Amino acid sequence: MFRLREDIRVFADEAKTQEVLQIKARQIVDFSAAYDVIDSAMNQKVGALRRKGLKSILRDEWEVLDVNDNVIGLLFEDSMGLAMLRRILLGSLLPQNYDITLGETRVADLKQRFNIFSYQLDLDFSMDTGNKLDRRVGIAAGILLAAIEGKQSS
Repeated sequence: MFRLREDIRVFADEAKTQEVLQIKARQIVDFSAAYDVIDSAMNQKVGALRRKGLKSILRDEWEVLDVNDNVIGLLFEDSMGLAMLRRILLGSLLPQNYDITLGETRVADLKQRFNIFSYQLDLDFSMDTGNKLDRRVGIAAGILLAAIEGKQSS
């Protein structure tokens, strides 16, 4: 159920011949875990995501970090009320919805589809017309949410 240190690899194809992203946890066991997002082709960090420890107990909340670990935005679950309903009463029967904001600007929407057999998440970057969010960081956010939700559901 628990791995001491996450090291997630993302591939461009099902045969796993072209690695495109790495998502690596910085610490072995960390309640406020930070995950570096690395472009595999350039072997270069493109950003990071850091879970906001205690705040994430009631409602998932993450900080979006730039290459130098400056906070540039937030990834958060839609509302405290719906988050509480999911945790206490309805579980996976009430799909999750997340927003990513950079400053006051909403740049992405991550919506879970209702499916009792698998975790499915749609990522929508269409509102980010200025391409402010690095898509690699946005995709890594979706993958981390799926990985963590999968662990919480098992």
